[in-house]
Amino acid sequence: MELQIDRDEFQQALYRAQGIVEKKSTMPILASVLLEAATGEKGGTLRVSAFDLEIGVSGVHPAEVKKAGSVALKHKELYDIVRSLPDKTVSLKREANNRVQISSGTATFNLVGQPAEEYPQFPRADKVALVAIEPTQLLEMIEKTQFAISADETRHNLNGVYLEGGAGKLKMVATDGHRLALCDRETPGDFALKKGVIVPKKGLFELRRLLDEASTAPCELGFNETSGVFRRGELTMVMRLIDGSFPDYAQVIPKEAERIVTVERSRFLEVLKLITVISSDRATNPVRLELSEGTLKVTSQNPDLGDAKEEIAVEYSGTPLSIGFNARYLMDVLNVIDTPQVKLELCDELSPGVLKPSGPDARYTAVIMPMRI
Repeated sequence: MELQIDRDEFQQALYRAQGIVEKKSTMPILASVLLEAATGEKGGTLRVSAFDLEIGVSGVHPAEVKKAGSVALKHKELYDIVRSLPDKTVSLKREANNRVQISSGTATFNLVGQPAEEYPQFPRADKVALVAIEPTQLLEMIEKTQFAISADETRHNLNGVYLEGGAGKLKMVATDGHRLALCDRETPGDFALKKGVIVPKKGLFELRRLLDEASTAPCELGFNETSGVFRRGELTMVMRLIDGSFPDYAQVIPKEAERIVTVERSRFLEVLKLITVISSDRATNPVRLELSEGTLKVTSQNPDLGDAKEEIAVEYSGTPLSIGFNARYLMDVLNVIDTPQVKLELCDELSPGVLKPSGPDARYTAVIMPMRI
Protein backbone atom coordinates (compact mmCIF):
# COMPACT_ATOMS: atom_id res chain seq x y z
CA MET A 1 0.00 0.00 0.00
CA GLU A 2 1.32 3.43 -0.97
CA LEU A 3 -0.59 6.68 -1.29
CA GLN A 4 -0.82 10.41 -0.73
CA ILE A 5 -3.85 12.14 0.79
CA ASP A 6 -4.80 15.64 1.85
CA ARG A 7 -4.01 16.04 5.55
CA ASP A 8 -7.30 17.77 6.43
CA GLU A 9 -9.30 15.11 4.59
CA PHE A 10 -7.49 12.35 6.45
CA GLN A 11 -7.84 14.16 9.77
CA GLN A 12 -11.61 14.50 9.27
CA ALA A 13 -11.90 10.78 8.59
CA LEU A 14 -9.99 9.95 11.77
CA TYR A 15 -12.01 12.46 13.79
CA ARG A 16 -15.22 10.63 12.86
CA ALA A 17 -13.73 7.40 14.18
CA GLN A 18 -12.62 8.62 17.61
CA GLY A 19 -15.99 8.10 19.31
CA ILE A 20 -16.24 4.54 18.01
CA VAL A 21 -12.82 2.92 18.46
CA GLU A 22 -12.68 0.90 21.68
CA LYS A 23 -9.88 2.10 23.94
CA LYS A 24 -10.40 -0.61 26.58
CA SER A 25 -11.42 -3.89 25.02
CA THR A 26 -10.60 -7.58 25.18
CA MET A 27 -9.95 -7.26 21.43
CA PRO A 28 -6.98 -4.85 21.07
CA ILE A 29 -7.56 -4.46 17.34
CA LEU A 30 -10.80 -2.57 18.07
CA ALA A 31 -8.59 0.36 19.13
CA SER A 32 -7.45 0.57 15.50
CA VAL A 33 -8.90 1.91 12.26
CA LEU A 34 -8.88 -0.02 9.02
CA LEU A 35 -7.24 1.72 6.05
CA GLU A 36 -8.01 0.34 2.58
CA ALA A 37 -6.40 1.95 -0.46
CA ALA A 38 -7.76 1.27 -3.96
CA THR A 39 -6.63 2.49 -7.37
CA GLY A 40 -9.04 4.07 -9.82
CA GLU A 41 -9.50 6.35 -12.81
CA LYS A 42 -9.23 9.53 -10.73
CA GLY A 43 -6.14 8.49 -8.82
CA GLY A 44 -7.74 6.23 -6.26
CA THR A 45 -9.44 6.27 -2.88
CA LEU A 46 -8.71 5.57 0.76
CA ARG A 47 -11.46 3.99 2.82
CA VAL A 48 -11.20 4.64 6.57
CA SER A 49 -13.36 2.41 8.79
CA ALA A 50 -13.92 2.07 12.53
CA PHE A 51 -16.05 -0.68 14.07
CA ASP A 52 -16.56 -1.71 17.71
CA LEU A 53 -18.83 -4.71 16.90
CA GLU A 54 -21.89 -2.57 17.67
CA ILE A 55 -21.38 0.66 15.70
CA GLY A 56 -19.34 1.26 12.59
CA VAL A 57 -18.45 4.28 10.45
CA SER A 58 -16.83 3.96 7.04
CA GLY A 59 -15.92 6.75 4.63
CA VAL A 60 -14.28 6.85 1.19
CA HIS A 61 -11.85 9.70 0.53
CA PRO A 62 -9.98 10.81 -2.62
CA ALA A 63 -6.29 9.96 -2.65
CA GLU A 64 -3.34 9.51 -5.03
CA VAL A 65 -2.87 5.76 -4.74
CA LYS A 66 0.33 4.33 -6.19
CA LYS A 67 -0.23 0.86 -4.80
CA ALA A 68 -3.44 -0.65 -3.44
CA GLY A 69 -3.48 -2.41 -0.09
CA SER A 70 -4.85 -2.38 3.42
CA VAL A 71 -3.68 -2.27 7.03
CA ALA A 72 -5.03 -1.60 10.54
CA LEU A 73 -3.36 1.15 12.61
CA LYS A 74 -3.84 2.30 16.22
CA HIS A 75 -6.31 5.16 16.01
CA LYS A 76 -5.21 7.45 18.84
CA GLU A 77 -1.57 7.63 17.84
CA LEU A 78 -2.42 7.97 14.15
CA TYR A 79 -4.92 10.77 14.81
CA ASP A 80 -2.50 12.65 17.08
CA ILE A 81 0.20 12.42 14.42
CA VAL A 82 -1.94 13.48 11.47
CA ARG A 83 -3.44 16.54 13.12
CA SER A 84 0.05 17.71 14.15
CA LEU A 85 1.75 17.23 10.77
CA PRO A 86 3.31 20.37 9.24
CA ASP A 87 2.49 19.85 5.58
CA LYS A 88 -0.86 19.80 3.76
CA THR A 89 -0.14 16.40 2.22
CA VAL A 90 0.36 13.08 4.01
CA SER A 91 2.14 10.08 2.51
CA LEU A 92 1.51 6.53 3.73
CA LYS A 93 3.53 3.47 2.71
CA ARG A 94 3.07 -0.03 4.10
CA GLU A 95 6.32 -1.91 4.43
CA ALA A 96 7.30 -5.37 5.68
CA ASN A 97 5.46 -6.85 8.68
CA ASN A 98 2.64 -4.28 8.36
CA ARG A 99 4.83 -1.38 9.45
CA VAL A 100 3.58 1.88 7.96
CA GLN A 101 5.72 4.90 7.18
CA ILE A 102 3.89 8.21 7.53
CA SER A 103 5.59 11.31 6.19
CA SER A 104 4.67 14.94 5.72
CA GLY A 105 7.19 17.65 4.87
CA THR A 106 10.34 16.82 6.82
CA ALA A 107 8.53 14.72 9.45
CA THR A 108 8.54 10.92 9.28
CA PHE A 109 6.90 8.34 11.54
CA ASN A 110 7.02 4.55 11.43
CA LEU A 111 4.04 2.85 13.06
CA VAL A 112 3.48 -0.83 13.82
CA GLY A 113 0.29 -1.98 12.12
CA GLN A 114 -1.78 -5.16 12.07
CA PRO A 115 -3.00 -7.26 9.15
CA ALA A 116 -6.28 -6.02 7.69
CA GLU A 117 -7.56 -9.60 7.71
CA GLU A 118 -7.64 -9.53 11.52
CA TYR A 119 -9.96 -6.52 11.62
CA PRO A 120 -13.63 -7.48 12.20
CA GLN A 121 -15.73 -7.44 9.06
CA PHE A 122 -17.74 -4.25 8.64
CA PRO A 123 -21.48 -5.04 8.58
CA ARG A 124 -23.18 -4.92 5.18
CA ALA A 125 -25.83 -2.27 4.71
CA ASP A 126 -27.05 -3.05 1.21
CA LYS A 127 -30.16 -4.94 2.39
CA VAL A 128 -31.55 -1.99 4.37
CA ALA A 129 -34.03 0.21 2.50
CA LEU A 130 -32.91 3.82 2.90
CA VAL A 131 -35.22 6.83 3.02
CA ALA A 132 -34.16 10.39 2.23
CA ILE A 133 -34.50 12.59 5.30
CA GLU A 134 -33.95 16.25 6.04
CA PRO A 135 -30.72 16.36 8.13
CA THR A 136 -31.63 19.50 10.10
CA GLN A 137 -34.95 17.90 11.07
CA LEU A 138 -33.27 14.67 12.19
CA LEU A 139 -30.71 16.63 14.22
CA GLU A 140 -33.49 18.63 15.87
CA MET A 141 -35.36 15.48 16.86
CA ILE A 142 -32.24 13.97 18.42
CA GLU A 143 -31.45 17.12 20.40
CA LYS A 144 -35.01 17.34 21.74
CA THR A 145 -35.09 13.77 23.06
CA GLN A 146 -31.53 12.66 23.92
CA PHE A 147 -31.45 14.23 27.40
CA ALA A 148 -34.23 11.90 28.59
CA ILE A 149 -32.34 8.69 27.74
CA SER A 150 -31.77 6.53 30.83
CA ALA A 151 -28.22 6.24 32.19
CA ASP A 152 -29.13 3.06 34.12
CA GLU A 153 -27.30 0.27 32.28
CA THR A 154 -29.51 -2.38 33.92
CA ARG A 155 -32.51 -1.02 31.99
CA HIS A 156 -31.05 -1.62 28.54
CA ASN A 157 -34.37 -1.05 26.76
CA LEU A 158 -34.29 2.58 27.99
CA ASN A 159 -30.64 3.16 26.99
CA GLY A 160 -31.64 4.66 23.66
CA VAL A 161 -34.30 6.49 21.70
CA TYR A 162 -37.43 4.68 20.51
CA LEU A 163 -38.18 5.46 16.87
CA GLU A 164 -41.43 4.90 15.02
CA GLY A 165 -41.75 5.61 11.31
CA GLY A 166 -44.60 5.20 8.88
CA ALA A 167 -45.76 6.92 5.71
CA GLY A 168 -44.93 10.61 6.07
CA LYS A 169 -44.27 10.40 9.81
CA LEU A 170 -41.34 10.02 12.15
CA LYS A 171 -41.54 9.93 15.94
CA MET A 172 -38.75 9.78 18.55
CA VAL A 173 -39.32 9.03 22.23
CA ALA A 174 -36.91 8.76 25.18
CA THR A 175 -37.57 8.12 28.86
CA ASP A 176 -35.61 7.29 32.00
CA GLY A 177 -38.66 6.52 34.13
CA HIS A 178 -38.70 9.99 35.71
CA ARG A 179 -39.28 12.01 32.55
CA LEU A 180 -40.20 11.51 28.92
CA ALA A 181 -39.53 13.48 25.73
CA LEU A 182 -41.49 12.94 22.52
CA CYS A 183 -40.81 14.64 19.19
CA ASP A 184 -43.19 14.08 16.27
CA ARG A 185 -42.41 15.29 12.74
CA GLU A 186 -43.69 14.86 9.20
CA THR A 187 -41.22 13.39 6.70
CA PRO A 188 -41.56 12.83 2.95
CA GLY A 189 -40.45 9.18 3.00
CA ASP A 190 -41.82 5.97 4.47
CA PHE A 191 -39.62 3.94 6.83
CA ALA A 192 -42.20 1.13 6.64
CA LEU A 193 -41.45 -0.08 10.15
CA LYS A 194 -43.83 -2.80 11.34
CA LYS A 195 -42.94 -1.83 14.89
CA GLY A 196 -40.71 0.73 16.54
CA VAL A 197 -36.95 0.27 16.96
CA ILE A 198 -34.63 1.34 19.79
CA VAL A 199 -31.54 3.25 18.63
CA PRO A 200 -28.69 2.91 21.21
CA LYS A 201 -27.41 6.01 22.97
CA LYS A 202 -23.86 5.69 21.63
CA GLY A 203 -25.12 5.23 18.07
CA LEU A 204 -27.44 8.21 18.45
CA PHE A 205 -24.62 10.46 19.68
CA GLU A 206 -22.37 9.41 16.80
CA LEU A 207 -25.21 10.09 14.37
CA ARG A 208 -25.62 13.55 15.89
CA ARG A 209 -21.90 14.24 15.36
CA LEU A 210 -22.15 13.29 11.69
CA LEU A 211 -25.21 15.49 11.22
CA ASP A 212 -23.47 18.39 12.98
CA GLU A 213 -20.52 18.37 10.60
CA ALA A 214 -22.68 18.74 7.46
CA SER A 215 -26.19 19.66 8.54
CA THR A 216 -27.40 20.59 5.03
CA ALA A 217 -25.93 17.72 2.98
CA PRO A 218 -28.50 15.21 1.61
CA CYS A 219 -28.65 12.05 3.68
CA GLU A 220 -30.57 8.80 4.04
CA LEU A 221 -31.67 6.69 7.00
CA GLY A 222 -33.06 3.18 7.16
CA PHE A 223 -33.77 0.27 9.50
CA ASN A 224 -34.39 -3.44 9.54
CA GLU A 225 -35.13 -5.62 12.56
CA THR A 226 -31.57 -5.56 13.92
CA SER A 227 -29.70 -2.64 12.36
CA GLY A 228 -29.91 1.05 11.58
CA VAL A 229 -28.04 2.60 8.63
CA PHE A 230 -27.18 6.24 7.93
CA ARG A 231 -25.65 7.27 4.62
CA ARG A 232 -24.39 10.59 3.29
CA GLY A 233 -22.53 10.44 -0.01
CA GLU A 234 -19.53 8.12 0.48
CA LEU A 235 -20.01 7.99 4.26
CA THR A 236 -21.87 5.09 5.88
CA MET A 237 -22.72 4.45 9.51
CA VAL A 238 -24.17 1.16 10.73
CA MET A 239 -25.40 0.46 14.26
CA ARG A 240 -26.86 -2.56 16.00
CA LEU A 241 -30.28 -1.78 17.48
CA ILE A 242 -31.22 -2.56 21.10
CA ASP A 243 -33.10 -5.83 21.40
CA GLY A 244 -35.94 -5.18 23.82
CA SER A 245 -39.43 -3.77 24.30
CA PHE A 246 -39.91 -0.07 24.87
CA PRO A 247 -42.60 0.91 27.41
CA ASP A 248 -46.01 2.05 26.19
CA TYR A 249 -45.19 5.74 26.30
CA ALA A 250 -48.74 6.81 25.39
CA GLN A 251 -49.94 5.65 28.82
CA VAL A 252 -47.49 7.99 30.53
CA ILE A 253 -48.73 11.16 28.82
CA PRO A 254 -51.74 12.68 30.65
CA LYS A 255 -54.75 12.96 28.34
CA GLU A 256 -56.23 16.12 29.85
CA ALA A 257 -54.94 18.83 32.15
CA GLU A 258 -56.97 20.58 34.83
CA ARG A 259 -54.61 23.55 34.83
CA ILE A 260 -52.87 25.08 31.79
CA VAL A 261 -50.27 27.77 32.39
CA THR A 262 -48.62 29.86 29.66
CA VAL A 263 -45.22 31.27 30.65
CA GLU A 264 -42.35 33.02 28.90
CA ARG A 265 -39.73 30.35 28.23
CA SER A 266 -36.57 32.43 28.75
CA ARG A 267 -37.92 34.01 31.95
CA PHE A 268 -38.88 30.60 33.40
CA LEU A 269 -35.44 29.20 32.57
CA GLU A 270 -33.68 32.24 34.05
CA VAL A 271 -35.61 31.94 37.34
CA LEU A 272 -34.92 28.21 37.67
CA LYS A 273 -31.18 28.77 37.18
CA LEU A 274 -31.21 31.51 39.80
CA ILE A 275 -33.26 29.69 42.44
CA THR A 276 -31.26 26.45 42.23
CA VAL A 277 -28.04 28.24 43.18
CA ILE A 278 -28.80 27.46 46.85
CA SER A 279 -30.19 23.97 46.19
CA SER A 280 -29.41 21.44 48.93
CA ASP A 281 -29.19 18.55 46.45
CA ARG A 282 -27.27 19.14 43.22
CA ALA A 283 -28.42 15.78 41.87
CA THR A 284 -32.15 16.54 41.99
CA ASN A 285 -32.28 20.35 42.38
CA PRO A 286 -35.73 20.27 44.05
CA VAL A 287 -37.92 23.34 43.52
CA ARG A 288 -41.52 24.05 44.43
CA LEU A 289 -43.87 25.72 41.97
CA GLU A 290 -46.71 27.62 43.64
CA LEU A 291 -49.34 28.49 41.09
CA SER A 292 -52.00 31.13 41.59
CA GLU A 293 -53.99 33.45 39.33
CA GLY A 294 -51.56 35.34 37.08
CA THR A 295 -48.47 34.27 39.08
CA LEU A 296 -46.05 31.36 39.34
CA LYS A 297 -43.81 31.44 42.41
CA VAL A 298 -40.64 29.32 42.32
CA THR A 299 -39.05 28.46 45.68
CA SER A 300 -36.11 26.40 46.95
CA GLN A 301 -34.87 25.63 50.46
CA ASN A 302 -31.52 24.60 51.87
CA PRO A 303 -31.25 23.82 55.61
CA ASP A 304 -27.60 24.93 55.63
CA LEU A 305 -27.99 28.14 53.59
CA GLY A 306 -31.57 29.37 53.74
CA ASP A 307 -34.22 29.74 51.06
CA ALA A 308 -34.92 31.55 47.80
CA LYS A 309 -38.03 32.56 45.90
CA GLU A 310 -38.91 34.39 42.72
CA GLU A 311 -42.19 35.20 40.99
CA ILE A 312 -43.06 35.00 37.30
CA ALA A 313 -46.08 36.59 35.62
CA VAL A 314 -48.07 33.89 33.79
CA GLU A 315 -51.32 33.44 31.91
CA TYR A 316 -53.46 31.47 34.34
CA SER A 317 -56.86 32.00 35.96
CA GLY A 318 -57.62 28.66 37.65
CA THR A 319 -57.40 27.33 41.20
CA PRO A 320 -54.08 27.44 43.14
CA LEU A 321 -51.65 24.50 43.17
CA SER A 322 -48.34 23.71 44.84
CA ILE A 323 -46.13 21.02 43.27
CA GLY A 324 -42.47 19.97 43.43
CA PHE A 325 -40.16 19.16 40.51
CA ASN A 326 -36.56 18.37 39.72
CA ALA A 327 -35.45 21.76 38.35
CA ARG A 328 -32.80 20.18 36.12
CA TYR A 329 -35.49 18.19 34.32
CA LEU A 330 -37.47 21.39 33.71
CA MET A 331 -34.36 23.23 32.47
CA ASP A 332 -33.38 20.40 30.10
CA VAL A 333 -36.74 20.79 28.35
CA LEU A 334 -36.73 24.59 28.34
CA ASN A 335 -33.26 24.56 26.76
CA VAL A 336 -34.48 22.67 23.67
CA ILE A 337 -37.85 24.34 23.13
CA ASP A 338 -37.48 27.15 20.62
CA THR A 339 -40.76 29.06 21.00
CA PRO A 340 -40.96 32.30 23.04
CA GLN A 341 -43.63 30.84 25.30
CA VAL A 342 -44.30 27.37 26.72
CA LYS A 343 -47.37 25.70 28.12
CA LEU A 344 -47.15 23.95 31.48
CA GLU A 345 -50.02 21.50 31.96
CA LEU A 346 -50.78 20.30 35.50
CA CYS A 347 -53.47 18.25 37.25
CA ASP A 348 -52.53 17.90 40.93
CA GLU A 349 -49.44 17.65 43.15
CA LEU A 350 -49.08 13.88 42.54
CA SER A 351 -49.59 13.80 38.75
CA PRO A 352 -46.95 14.35 36.04
CA GLY A 353 -46.44 17.80 34.60
CA VAL A 354 -46.39 18.34 30.84
CA LEU A 355 -44.34 20.95 29.00
CA LYS A 356 -45.12 21.90 25.39
CA PRO A 357 -44.14 24.70 23.03
CA SER A 358 -46.87 27.32 22.78
CA GLY A 359 -48.04 27.61 19.19
CA PRO A 360 -50.13 26.02 16.44
CA ASP A 361 -47.33 23.67 15.28
CA ALA A 362 -46.24 22.30 18.66
CA ARG A 363 -45.52 18.61 18.00
CA TYR A 364 -43.26 18.21 21.00
CA THR A 365 -44.20 16.91 24.44
CA ALA A 366 -42.16 16.51 27.62
CA VAL A 367 -43.53 14.74 30.68
CA ILE A 368 -41.91 15.18 34.12
CA MET A 369 -42.82 13.27 37.25
CA PRO A 370 -43.35 15.41 40.37
CA MET A 371 -41.23 15.30 43.54
CA ARG A 372 -42.23 15.25 47.19
CA ILE A 373 -40.55 18.25 48.81
